[in-house]
Parts: sequence; C-alpha cells; structure tokens
Amino acid sequence: MHRLILWNIDLTLVDVARVSRDAYAEAFRLVTGRPLVALPQLAGASDSEIFFESLALNEAAPGAGPWPGGGLSAHAEANDLLARYAAALAEAFGARSDRLASQGRALAGAREALAAVSRLPGVIQTVLTGAIRQNAEQKLHAFGLDRFLDLGIGGYGSEVYPKGTQILRSLAMATEKYGVSLSPAGAVYVADSVRDVAAARVAGARCLGVATGRSTVSELRDAGADPILADLSDTSRVVAAITR
Repeated sequence: MHRLILWNIDLTLVDVARVSRDAYAEAFRLVTGRPLVALPQLAGASDSEIFFESLALNEAAPGAGPWPGGGLSAHAEANDLLARYAAALAEAFGARSDRLASQGRALAGAREALAAVSRLPGVIQTVLTGAIRQNAEQKLHAFGLDRFLDLGIGGYGSEVYPKGTQILRSLAMATEKYGVSLSPAGAVYVADSVRDVAAARVAGARCLGVATGRSTVSELRDAGADPILADLSDTSRVVAAITR
C-alpha cells in the first residue's frame, strides 16, 4: 500500500515567525504604501488570506492605496494586487534568507521524523502549507529538511485552491508522477492548527495533530485530529501515529 504524507511547515516543522513577520511588513508597505500595523490570525491561513485580511485590518482596501484603478473589475484588481504582493513577499523573504538559521529554528524532532518516515515502505512525502512556494522552499532548505520531501507535488499559499482541495490535487499529482495507487483514506496531513484539521476532513484524509502551534491539544481533538502529539520529539511515536 502506498500512502501520501503531507507536512505543514510553520510551527509544525520550523519556527521562523520573526523573519516572516518582517517580510510581511516590507511586502505590505511596498504594495499598499501603508505600514503593516496589525497582523491577522496566522494559524492555518495562506499568505493570500493573510494579505487580504491585513488589508482590512490596516484600512488599506483597494482604492485607498497607490495602485491604479484603471477600470478593472474588483476581481481583476484583487488578483493583480495579490500577484504583486506575492512577488514582493518572495523578494522580501529571499533578502532575509540568511537570517532563517540564526533567527529561526527547526522544531524538536522535525528532521528525525521526516527522515524516519521517508524510510517507510510505500511512503511519499510532501508539504501542504500556507506559504508561497518560494518561501516554503527556503524555510525547509535553511534547516536541511527539503531533502526528505517531494516539493513538486506539494500545496502552497500561492495557489487559488483551498487546502482541502490541495490535498486531493497532491494525491492526483503523486499518482501521475509515481504511477501508484493513492487515495485520501491513505493520506495523512501532519499539522498544528484546527483549520488544517478541517482541511483534512474536507479531503477525506486523516490529520495527525501536533500541538506545537497556537491550537491546544483539546482544540485539535475537538476538531477531529487523530491522534495528537505534543510535539515531534519522539520519533517512534510519530512513525507509529502515521502508520497505525
């Protein structure tokens, strides 16, 4: 039996919040001409969701900033704005990539867990994250975690699909690439937020909850995560939870 294991990145595998916040602030200012004073709730959110919620929180809605109206529809204007923000965010984060190792950290057991799961027969590993792909790759590379993952079949915050749909897309891409039979019932999403648990349920996959983020053990349990670990530090427990 083949199975797909998808890993969330931020606060599941790594913590680079300081670098990310600085990059968010610079990209937001460049695109809107306004300072990023308040950030919305980040747990389980994609970079695009964070951007649009930040627009509302910081009263920087389209029409108030320096971007041109140009007669575009609201939808087209929003897409253009998001595209420019994603490009600015990639540049701002890339300029700070040398700070990831010094100002961030791989969470306890993350590297060991990825290595151990990669050795399981029939397992394919990738990521499902709210970060845009360029930034996701840099976060993983900074701590040597990317070598255990097939990032070409992952789901990222730069895509328009919700996370539940992205799980199904990753399954389809993995099936085509590896020529194996994969199903949602055999997929496991390892993540730290209740929104991620909900995404797994939408796709029909199982979510292994890790209480290293902002969601508590009880919140993850109530959302439907099964099982739940305090962290990834016990490699044997991680492997047992994934393969049970």
